[in-house]
Amino acid sequence: MAKNLDYAVLLDYYGDLLTEKQRDIMQLYYYEDLSLSEIAENENISRQGVHDAIKHAEQYLDEFEEKMGLFRKTKVMHDMINAIRSCTAEYREKYSYQK
Repeated sequence: MAKNLDYAVLLDYYGDLLTEKQRDIMQLYYYEDLSLSEIAENENISRQGVHDAIKHAEQYLDEFEEKMGLFRKTKVMHDMINAIRSCTAEYREKYSYQK
């Protein structure tokens, strides 16, 4: 199972909307970088149970983002801020006082 690190970001935004168990498993997987087997051992569930919990939690995170769009909106704002900074730097360079 390949990790999509966007879920680590989505977990920051929406983790509190997951069940405690889902959130704990997701944090171990994405933040602590534990394997499915390590999480299974820590949580006293099967490796398949961990896999299923992660997949379900990822689906929920996708649904939350689709409905609320906080990650997407934040990314758009960061892109706009960077564009403003770039324009400001160009303006300062072009119109700086010459001595």
